[in-house]
Amino acid sequence: MVAFQDYLLTYAKSFIPLYPQIKTIRTTYDLIEHLKYEYSYLPNELVFLFNHFFEYVTIDKFFWITLGSIAFNPIFWNIAARLEYNNRILTKLAFNSPKLGCYILAITIFSLGIFRDSIYHEFLKLQPTYAPIEESLIVKFIAVLVFLFGNVLVVSSMYSLGVTGTYLGDYFGILMNERVTGFPFNINDNPMYNGSTLCFLGTALWYGKPSGILISGFVYVMYKIALLFEEPFTAKIYAKRDEELKKKEI
Repeated sequence: MVAFQDYLLTYAKSFIPLYPQIKTIRTTYDLIEHLKYEYSYLPNELVFLFNHFFEYVTIDKFFWITLGSIAFNPIFWNIAARLEYNNRILTKLAFNSPKLGCYILAITIFSLGIFRDSIYHEFLKLQPTYAPIEESLIVKFIAVLVFLFGNVLVVSSMYSLGVTGTYLGDYFGILMNERVTGFPFNINDNPMYNGSTLCFLGTALWYGKPSGILISGFVYVMYKIALLFEEPFTAKIYAKRDEELKKKEI
């Protein structure tokens, strides 16, 4: 048991090499005492951050570029999807293949997401760091959990929906036979969007960047706005499909 604890401690040190204080932690008892110490002062530090939050946010040109990259993606895919639904533009460009058109849109959206994430990471590097968060093992642990859970939501929802289900295939006429109700949709209505938001938040907590927390809130708001357009329109598409099926049965 002791050997296993030592192994975990060694692994933790290699995984989190960012703090001088962790080098002084040699036993499980030391780790527990350190966490107790953090717990004693961390609430006051968080209150201080709450009262001085915008002192740790630099609003400059790159701040607006980051917001723009985040806002652009849902705006782009909603416009592209509506154009496809109304005019079949992407299908025509894809040699009249709806599936190929959907795959092209999927690759485009995925690539834009990677570009957006790279901008976000560069943005965080330039922003002020709040040391009590960056140096906290408790916050680091929370950051890892938040990031991992966010990724679980994103990856599992993509697995459940498939490429066409994830990337707006219903706008191409590629409809699912029935609503997906398994995990993660049985615990969250919009796991892709909420999972992505959690990944932004987990990254911000990991690096101790208050500005990243603010950006995560913006991501959440943008996805909520996107859903105001997407959910009613998607419901309309499936209602139309169901109505056509009923007519065929008659």
